[in-house]
Amino acid sequence: MDNTAPKKTCCESFQDFFTSAKFLIYMGHALSTWGDRMWNFAVAVFLVELYGDSLLLTAVYGLVVAGSVLLLGAIIGNWVDRNPRLKVAQTSLLVQNSCVIVCGVLLMLVFHFKEQLSVLYNGWILTVCYILVITIANIANLASTATSITIQRDWVVVVAGQDSSSLADMNATVRIIDQLTNILAPLLVGQIMDFGSHFVGCGFISGWNLCSMCVEYALLWKVYQKTPALAVKAGQKEQHELKQLSPQKDPEGSQSPEESSQPLMNEAAVVVVKSLDSSKPRGCCQQVLEPLQTLKSGWVSYYQQDIFLAGMSLAFLYMTVLGFDCITTGYAYTQGLNGSVLSLLMGASAVSGICGTVAFTWVRKKCGLIRTGFISGVVQLSCLTMCVFSVFAPGSPFDLTVSPFQDLYTHLVGGQSLPEADHVLTGVNATTTAPPPAQELPPLQSYMSVSMLFAGVIAARVGLWSFDLTVTQLIQENVIESERGVINGVQNSLNYLLDLLHFIMVILAPNPEAFGLLVLISVSFVAMGHMMYFRFAFKSLGSRLFLCCSPEQKVEEEGGPSLPTTV
Repeated sequence: MDNTAPKKTCCESFQDFFTSAKFLIYMGHALSTWGDRMWNFAVAVFLVELYGDSLLLTAVYGLVVAGSVLLLGAIIGNWVDRNPRLKVAQTSLLVQNSCVIVCGVLLMLVFHFKEQLSVLYNGWILTVCYILVITIANIANLASTATSITIQRDWVVVVAGQDSSSLADMNATVRIIDQLTNILAPLLVGQIMDFGSHFVGCGFISGWNLCSMCVEYALLWKVYQKTPALAVKAGQKEQHELKQLSPQKDPEGSQSPEESSQPLMNEAAVVVVKSLDSSKPRGCCQQVLEPLQTLKSGWVSYYQQDIFLAGMSLAFLYMTVLGFDCITTGYAYTQGLNGSVLSLLMGASAVSGICGTVAFTWVRKKCGLIRTGFISGVVQLSCLTMCVFSVFAPGSPFDLTVSPFQDLYTHLVGGQSLPEADHVLTGVNATTTAPPPAQELPPLQSYMSVSMLFAGVIAARVGLWSFDLTVTQLIQENVIESERGVINGVQNSLNYLLDLLHFIMVILAPNPEAFGLLVLISVSFVAMGHMMYFRFAFKSLGSRLFLCCSPEQKVEEEGGPSLPTTV
């Protein structure tokens, strides 16, 4: 055989990699997440600073964001499915970055003129500014949701081709980029706010998003040109072709997600695709009811997926205050940790997340995808026990004698305490007094509890990110291309539904004395989520779930090396 084809040099191989679609996706994702991480870290600190040492405004912001994605998640996914990939990616990118820029400029004005705004029209102008900030930031988050579904759940699958191992590597690389930006971006903006000011921090974030938006737009175009498969979407095919994808189930039970290389195409999914491809003219009532029909069809299709329990288990992990979101950041801020320390803690959590991402790729090769999720859940729950101990550790503000609703009531009635707390018996007469100033605790007592809390949260990121990658790939491999957007939209809605519940908890009990109770509730929901995943895993593998590191069992479990073919 004549092997006359010239071999590529090392430099040419590196050049091919740096110009490949995979690398360009990584670069665009790095720029996008850098801006997101800076904004998500800074907005929590901004809202706490604007509203005093209370988590109330921060929780309201989280509630609005969670409620919006809950209601619009399936509709956003439907929009992603119905439109060309490039149009969806570019539109969501422009909307997201533009909203962050506008919101940053508005916050700069509020910080600069806060004293004047607080007395103008009895403070109503300042209240309107709060509403505008939350509204614009919410629109940016909805656009970010569309970007996430498009790039991380669709483009990555297409660029990876039909190779399951390549998809796992791309998913892991994307998550490593997430964690690296989670280290560097909050560290940078935290130092800017600590040594500069909040005004300077807002200006820096706005300027970054303006420059990043232009570069990301060009990178998306290059990836689209280098991957011709992105120009074709399965949802644009004929309906009869889609029906042929539905595998025949045996009468004794359904196939597990990893025992078949073909995803399920149930009747509800056909209804969704049919509604996407319908070109018949619709009446006014049908157009008004179409979003509701899309919402219903998407949720029904999601419920009938084989990976339903796995998706639900991931959603339950969002019902927690034990994450580096605006609630935990705001709580740490009230405990005396400044922006610089918080950014360092977020960096440590990102390092822990990178360890979990690397562990995912290794454990998956040794034990298979489903078992990886089970092992990750055990690791996460074990680490979260430290958070439970922190509730009762010295220096914890946890106090059940203080009403969890006291801080909420104080803000609602304009600075009054709860009726039963108004009168303080002094031993002589009952007199009305203001709450005494908080006493400073010794250094060991004041930081032992919060140190244990963040140690548990940081360590648990190893299991959390490995579990998240497991469920993400289960959805990618078992949902067909034509309904990928809708199913991921519903998954985002479920995630935000549980996220919304945890923000409601914080709104009802925003005072630091009640935070320990929220920690205990959070750990309970995480445990319930992993119990649901255990049921899914045991239903799929049976007793083979406990036979880890067996190559024969791994091959049988994964059903072959390739992803399901697209239509």
